[in-house]
Amino acid sequence: MEQVFGYIIGLGAAVMMPIIFTVLGVCIGIKFSKALKSGLLVGVGFVGLSIVTALLTSSLGPALNKVVEIYGLQLKVFDMGWPAAASVAYNTSVGAFIIPVCLGVNILMLLTKTTRTVNIDLWNYWHFAFIGAVVYFATANIWWGFFAAIICYIITLIAADYTAKKFQSFYPNMEGISIPQPFCAGFIPFALVINKILDKIPGFDKLYIDAEGMKKKFGLLGEPLFLGILIGCGIAALSCSSGKELVDRIPYILELGIKMGAVMELIPRITSLFIEGLKPISDATRDMIARKFKGAIGLNIGMSPALVIGHPTTLVVSLLLIPVTILLAVLLPGNQFLPLASLAGMFYVFPLVLPITKGNVLKSFIVGLVALTVGLYFVTNLAPYFTQAAHDAYAMTVAKGSPDGALKIPDGFEGGALDFASSIFSWVIFHLTYSFKYIGAGILVVGTGILMMWNRRAIIKYQRKARN
Repeated sequence: MEQVFGYIIGLGAAVMMPIIFTVLGVCIGIKFSKALKSGLLVGVGFVGLSIVTALLTSSLGPALNKVVEIYGLQLKVFDMGWPAAASVAYNTSVGAFIIPVCLGVNILMLLTKTTRTVNIDLWNYWHFAFIGAVVYFATANIWWGFFAAIICYIITLIAADYTAKKFQSFYPNMEGISIPQPFCAGFIPFALVINKILDKIPGFDKLYIDAEGMKKKFGLLGEPLFLGILIGCGIAALSCSSGKELVDRIPYILELGIKMGAVMELIPRITSLFIEGLKPISDATRDMIARKFKGAIGLNIGMSPALVIGHPTTLVVSLLLIPVTILLAVLLPGNQFLPLASLAGMFYVFPLVLPITKGNVLKSFIVGLVALTVGLYFVTNLAPYFTQAAHDAYAMTVAKGSPDGALKIPDGFEGGALDFASSIFSWVIFHLTYSFKYIGAGILVVGTGILMMWNRRAIIKYQRKARN
């Protein structure tokens, strides 16, 4: 099973998504050529996004490392980034079986009408494998690992259903799409609570500024492109240890600024490829369900949040939070995690936050600030357990004869990653499962069961209303 699903995952989204979408398109009645084109556009979108993300990390990484060196900002939890977290997740028995197990849970929930999301975002299944792997190694019991992964999967599907309507209303051309990704879903509680609190502050509603409003109010300064250039130049300038070096490195400073601006400009253009490829599949799926499956009204296709990370508010807020998060990591008492490799994942914080804040830049920034502040402590707290899982995964990888692909945490450090390890889902599920064992498991089962029943009632009510 490890070899089979390891091979599938190893092909990557750019290869597998065209295959999945072509097969899906043909099955729902689209011509082969049209289905193939849709799949290829989505695959090309993933390729483009990975290139732009690589540009961001390769350009920003050396400058940030230099800043850390100059100002002595090194903390004891080393940022491994999402590839390391995914490596830990999939190099375990939990990771080997996570795809068929989660697909089975998804089908069961569809049959019992406790979800209306069909989750085909296979590559983000590593998030479920991650929490399962960390619990597995911490408890030395694989069944606890599968329990944690399944609970996280069920809660994520319910969160995708809960946000589907707002998501589809806020983002254009997203009809029939939901986002069942736990990292994104983990910010929903923060967004709901903070948004409600801010709405109760007198006069705060007059501070509504979306990305278009920023352009009108601040002109060129409100453009993600220009903000990217400013932030890039600023970080490059901070990486200079003296005034002389600052003058000598002006070409480098300008180059980094242009690269950051390019990232801000290219991401929305690339994400438009996802939408172009997805629309024929989405439209045909809804038409087929309406014709043949009267009892399945309102089914959504679960997709990657990469579809919408090009929204201007996401770009602006993510860009502003990159330096702020680094500053917070250094100043917060008790925090030991300095995010560097994980910063490329900042764009994935907001896909499900924006529909709640209605794209308000200030509200979204505050939600992100609070959630990431708490998230830094979550990563610090989970670091010993992540490190244990990483060491065990490393030993297993070496034992298989693949030392080149093995993950190793530098000596003297613990390991961590902002991606999903900073999520309230991972922290709560881990501690209820690991720290409280059967009592915690009982709380999770009861709580998840209540959510499933609540979601079932909402689905039945929606379907009854749709028929009438």
